[in-house]
Amino acid sequence: MPFEYYYFLVATFILGSIIGSFLNVCIYRIPAEISIVSPRSRCPHCETPIKWYHNIPILSWVLLKGKCAYCSADVPVRYLLVEALTGTLFALFFYRFAFHTVTPVVLLLVATLVVITFIDLDHQIIPDVISLPGIPIGFLCSFFVPWVSWQESLLGIVIGGGSLLTIALGYEFLTKKEGMGFGDVKLLAMLGAFLGWTAIFPIIFIGSLLGTMVGVPLMLIKKADSKLAVPFGPFLSAGALIHIFFIQRFDPIMRWYGDMLQQLWLSFW
Repeated sequence: MPFEYYYFLVATFILGSIIGSFLNVCIYRIPAEISIVSPRSRCPHCETPIKWYHNIPILSWVLLKGKCAYCSADVPVRYLLVEALTGTLFALFFYRFAFHTVTPVVLLLVATLVVITFIDLDHQIIPDVISLPGIPIGFLCSFFVPWVSWQESLLGIVIGGGSLLTIALGYEFLTKKEGMGFGDVKLLAMLGAFLGWTAIFPIIFIGSLLGTMVGVPLMLIKKADSKLAVPFGPFLSAGALIHIFFIQRFDPIMRWYGDMLQQLWLSFW
């Protein structure tokens, strides 16, 4: 790798951390139904507007030791985590795809999934204001990326939403209780729009595997809490990112997998 390439990786990390700072605003304000544009960022405790030099991604949190510069109230470590995570993911996916035409689409999806993940962790909801517009946006992106056609994107919406909806309704019918929110259904439809129908089953598999690896130990630790709920959105998001990074259809094995499924689909009909 040329040495100059590392400058682009660093620049992408910085860009990602700056975007992560804005994502923190979205994570806090969207569930509260507050505009993400105005008013300007302020301390939720003392309501003092935050000056720009107190709002430098990662660096400000570290220098201020996780405290408000005005009232010394604690600033949750999540703010640092979101900025660092978004910067790291941006750098990783730039390393994976470099200056390819898919890179802006991937980074847009990464930012969206970061917001969805942390809102779901905090509130156990996936806001429609994110997932529903994401479906037509993902479909429009299919005209500009080489890994999915508009037909595959359209099938991804139907199969993505339909498969998880079937699982959710089946679980509710058998157990007489809700085990999966319909926000997850809309999220998977959005992922199908961006990535195509062949990505749906790997994402569900990876997400379910990760959910089991995390959820089972949590249930054992908190076995006295019969109402423990583990949101599935973060695991679907992680499954989608793993899928994009390692096996999206640039890779021969994924092309073979997609062609095989397509032939099965055509032979079925």
